[in-house]
Amino acid sequence: MADRGHDPRAFKAKHQAKSGPLPGMPEIPGMPDIPGLPDVSGVPGVPGGNKPKDSAPKRPEPRRKAKPKNEGLDIAVRKRVKAYPGSMTYIDLIRKNKRDSALLVFCMVILAVIVGAAIGGALSMYAGGDGGPGAVSPLLIGVALGSVLGLILSGGGAVWAWNSGANAILRMSHAHPIAKEMDPELFNVVEEMAIAGGIPMPKIYVIGDSAMNAFATGKDPEHGVVAITSGLRQKLTRDELQGVMAHELAHIRHYDIRFSLLMAAMVGIIAVATDSFLRITWYGGHATRRHRNKGDGGAAVLILIIALVLAIVAPLIAKIIQMSYSRKREYLADAGAVELSRNPRGLADALRRLAGDDDPLVDTANRGTAHMYVVNPLSKMRKNPHESAGLFSSHPALADRIAKLEALLR
Repeated sequence: MADRGHDPRAFKAKHQAKSGPLPGMPEIPGMPDIPGLPDVSGVPGVPGGNKPKDSAPKRPEPRRKAKPKNEGLDIAVRKRVKAYPGSMTYIDLIRKNKRDSALLVFCMVILAVIVGAAIGGALSMYAGGDGGPGAVSPLLIGVALGSVLGLILSGGGAVWAWNSGANAILRMSHAHPIAKEMDPELFNVVEEMAIAGGIPMPKIYVIGDSAMNAFATGKDPEHGVVAITSGLRQKLTRDELQGVMAHELAHIRHYDIRFSLLMAAMVGIIAVATDSFLRITWYGGHATRRHRNKGDGGAAVLILIIALVLAIVAPLIAKIIQMSYSRKREYLADAGAVELSRNPRGLADALRRLAGDDDPLVDTANRGTAHMYVVNPLSKMRKNPHESAGLFSSHPALADRIAKLEALLR
């Protein structure tokens, strides 16, 4: 006669009624399901665990990835990344851009001297004067004095830019300083990058604009300033914000802020000087006629032609040099940002966000300050960020910048 006290079904039901289900109790064939018992279906080797596969829950289908917003930019970046060697480092980028920048500064100085010499020659024609036998030609004296004059004018503009340029730019941008209590995270990010770069903590300004942008200014790292739009602060993640701040602090660390102010002053002086040159030669026509009557009209006509050419070409050349200089410095700052943050991805992702910004224009920016921003706030290139930059572009194509950053990740 069977012992009921050892009937497993009776024992299981009795335990279920008293203290709930038994953990790991196997399913017994022919026994009805008892609420609360663990489900062992699908477990190999367990009775009742070899149920048909159709009873297993179906996995949800993976979601299809949305089409990238900047698909054209991504394609251009992938093509450009292949052009850079896999062994390239940020040190290589910094070394190359320093050489190129030194060459551009030298070209700007030479252009200022040439313009000054032309002004001196025009002034000597206007003043007239005859050199006696064996005397030095007044034209040569005028050219020599004009060259010195060009250096003096450039120096005067540089002194103003050194002492007052940064404050003037901040006023034009309607930027206002903020305290650490107003945005602790932003201050922490900037402080981290300043410590990594071994420079003093710069002052932080905010521009009340929904566009995403930022710039750095000042005469040296001890007087550095970082300005950021409220739109950039609100829309970037911390890693992306760190990449942008590292880029701006790299400008400060590399003294790009000083060169930017000086170059802007020199371009402005050359533009004014060439305009004055044209006016002097134009209104000094009677002096030209006097020299032509004395038999040296060929030199007078030559000076007049040089004046006309320089009045048109010199400002364009100066602007091209400035913009080329600015593009090189942007590459150098990108490399410096990688050195400080050790995270090329952060800045690359931030540049992608800026490329797709729905509000790319900074209302307070102008042609004189556009080259200082992390991306050009005025350029039409913002609509096609994968296209190449032109001669008058203050920034490289975003696709090139992102490609160089992603090349460092390989």
